[in-house]
Amino acid sequence: MSRRSALLLGGLGAAGTVAGGAGLWWTLDSRSSSRSAPVTGADLSQPSELRSTGGRLEVRLEAGAGQFPLAGRQAQALGYNGGIPGPTLRLLPGDVLNVRLANSLDQPTNLHVHGLHVSPEGSGDNVFVVVNPGAVHDYEYRLPADHPPGVYWYHPHHHGMVADQIFAGLFGAIIVEDPDPVPVSTERVLVISDTTLDGGGNVVRVSQMERMLGREGELILVNGQSNPEFTAMPGQRERWRLINACVARYLALRLDGQQLQLLGMDSGRFRTPSPVEELLLAPGNRADVLVTTAAGNSILRAAYYDRGSMAGMMGQGPGPRRTGQPDAAGAALATLRVAGSTAASPAPLSPLPPLPAGRDPDDLRTAAVAAHRQLTLSSGAGMGMGGAMMGFTINGREFSAARTDTTVAAGSVEEWTLTNPSPMDHPFHLHVWPMQVIEEGGRVLDPPEWRDVVNVPAQGRVKVRVAFKDFAGRAVYHCHILDHEDLGMMGVIEVR
Repeated sequence: MSRRSALLLGGLGAAGTVAGGAGLWWTLDSRSSSRSAPVTGADLSQPSELRSTGGRLEVRLEAGAGQFPLAGRQAQALGYNGGIPGPTLRLLPGDVLNVRLANSLDQPTNLHVHGLHVSPEGSGDNVFVVVNPGAVHDYEYRLPADHPPGVYWYHPHHHGMVADQIFAGLFGAIIVEDPDPVPVSTERVLVISDTTLDGGGNVVRVSQMERMLGREGELILVNGQSNPEFTAMPGQRERWRLINACVARYLALRLDGQQLQLLGMDSGRFRTPSPVEELLLAPGNRADVLVTTAAGNSILRAAYYDRGSMAGMMGQGPGPRRTGQPDAAGAALATLRVAGSTAASPAPLSPLPPLPAGRDPDDLRTAAVAAHRQLTLSSGAGMGMGGAMMGFTINGREFSAARTDTTVAAGSVEEWTLTNPSPMDHPFHLHVWPMQVIEEGGRVLDPPEWRDVVNVPAQGRVKVRVAFKDFAGRAVYHCHILDHEDLGMMGVIEVR
């Protein structure tokens, strides 16, 4: 690819221009080069792992550009420590995580530990930190002793460049272990992402329209692989840690022919695992799933999910078809082959500790509510950030790091009604403090569910309660269609 036919990697910043470099080439036109078919059927690989010892995990993460294997071919992309995904970080409640982030890109970046309940101040989960090219920043995250176990992840959060950097490969898993391990034969980390490569293996730079729609890559990958395969014996119980690391794609997951039990979503464990046939993960959601294997071949598929469209809002008629849209059968993500002798029956799951006084002390439905708020996620005709054709706002305002949009009293419980008058779903993410979903579309949830990413359907609403405990400081909430976040659908919250 000649220099005339490419641009350096850039984020869509406040001026709406391409800035920075990252040492990564993006093609100007996704149709200018012929594609190579992805290589399928390779053995499923697992990301490298780093585990805490003695209550601490010290990690050096280098964000850099280079040649990475994606979908069975070499691609010019971005990764942490030379891999896509980056290393899986395994912690225990009460641990301290120290991360030295080295920026070997040619543009600014930073780090967000998505879903962890840790301080947003100083060098904690502070998305206002800017790590410039060539610089190093030391983060420290102190997990509370009662931190919920579960599946979390890390990724960049430098405003205006988030979608580009994740689309190019900057992400990795975090596991907070159960105090009492769940008896399983195998545990698998499955990080699902998507991207688009041209014929030369370069990440394709998306158009402004694709940003407004929320980009969906042509390749849907599991741990950087296209439909990898793995094997098991009948009767085994496996634990799958699933992460939706896609910029905008919703994943309606099925594994027909196998018994699935949902152990938890986003953070924490359900008291009783629930059987599931289909599991919907919005961008940023995670799932902790038990799979009891039955003989035969099964394909983990992502069925098409209609998340709505911005087409027609500006009188332009139907918009371009989103790339990578699965057919009716669903996109094949990975293949499980189960054969051989039946394994011994797995040990029973250990019961969770009994609830005090017969109820959950963290159930916010009975808590005193200090404030009721409404947050409206809107997208519509307007200039938008940097002269975009469409504006993306929360309560009518685009993101500004210099402005605090919501001020909350430390230790209080608030009830938020999240409304979405637009014709496209918006997954809402609050940093630091998890949300208890108590009502969806007028339907009361019993029991309520904990999430840190809550899907707000097109022209719908969701009601959540939040306990602003343990930490004070400034953080953000935003749409986790990351192009929409970069285009302004984000607000600042300060707890004090």
